[in-house]
Amino acid sequence: MFRGSVHSHTHSHAHATGSVLRWSTFVTIAFVIVELTAGIRAHSLALISDAGHNFTDALALLLAWFGLYLESKPADESKTYGYHRGGVLAAFVNALTLIALSGFLLFESAVRLRHPEPVAANVMLAVAALGLLMNGGIMLALRTARHRDVNIRGAFLHMLGDALGSIAIIAGAIVIRLTGFQRADPLLSVLIALLVVWTAWDIVRESLDILLEGLPTGMSLADVETAIEAVAGVLDVHDLHIWSLGSNTRALSCHVLIEDIPPSASDAVLQRVNAMLADRFHVHHTTVQFEHMSCAISENGCAIPVSQDAHEHHHHHDHDHEHHHH
Repeated sequence: MFRGSVHSHTHSHAHATGSVLRWSTFVTIAFVIVELTAGIRAHSLALISDAGHNFTDALALLLAWFGLYLESKPADESKTYGYHRGGVLAAFVNALTLIALSGFLLFESAVRLRHPEPVAANVMLAVAALGLLMNGGIMLALRTARHRDVNIRGAFLHMLGDALGSIAIIAGAIVIRLTGFQRADPLLSVLIALLVVWTAWDIVRESLDILLEGLPTGMSLADVETAIEAVAGVLDVHDLHIWSLGSNTRALSCHVLIEDIPPSASDAVLQRVNAMLADRFHVHHTTVQFEHMSCAISENGCAIPVSQDAHEHHHHHDHDHEHHHH
């Protein structure tokens, strides 16, 4: 990992971040296995729930790394629709599984609260301390990259949540050691299971949004429409669609009404529209279809744009000048 950061002037930042994410994912998954085993051995529900929580984080890291990996692939992105969706679909299924797991843990915790069982507090303490070290290390490694990418910021926040979980377990283990209050363990388990539901629900919502071709988070259709209409040469925009291909690739398609100008001039309009979309809304995949004013003017004798229904009727006039542009 340090190799990545030292050479970051030769490699791109993305490469360094990618190796940090990949390395963090492996470490987190290894720790999940350790924590699960220790939890079962020590009879600690808190450790088992925390293993689930750590797994949601491994999932977030994996998604972030996958997103970065796809972004670093060459420009021909039409082929990666499938891969983007694959990563998102996996996240969706895993997050649902984790919500089910949390339900089970909440049930177990309720049983334990009524009939407390002795817990190996030393094991809890040791494993949680190890977890805290690991999360701290990953957070340090991701610290610099988190401002550039929403995915990385997500992964960073997951690690922060995890570190808090580890601190809670350490506190719980100390309480059990000092007072013999065994119910501290299932109580912590309830807290962590709720945290898992909360995190996993976020992943479910975000991935479902992408799978259902929803508008990317934080975007408003009206804003984009106004921005396109403000571009020089554009008269009107309709049939505007924006959707997510993957966790941070967006696509847009629309019909743009322009004056009847020669193709060279309309190319300049297209370039302005695309540059503005890339710049302001981070949309890099566009399909813009031009429609011209000429036929509408000749039939109505005035330059007022006709209503959309009229457009549909006059479409057959447009075909000779219409270009499709990808």
